Amino acid sequence: MAVREIFAGMPWWVKWIAVPVIAIVVFGGLIVSLVTFVVGLLFKILIFVVLVGGLVFVVRKFMSSSGSGW
Repeated sequence: MAVREIFAGMPWWVKWIAVPVIAIVVFGGLIVSLVTFVVGLLFKILIFVVLVGGLVFVVRKFMSSSGSGW
């Protein structure tokens, strides 16, 4: 029995309101933890890029001002 056959006789509000609400209640914690992980990872990547960019900027500034290099 396919999913379409199961939902064929149901009213529209069961398909479009009740089932998504039940899914959010059941899997809500998983969804929130996944979104939190992704946002945290993106934030850490952004911090990494900013720190590496700052380091490259400082090293280039120092190398150009000193003239002799290492």
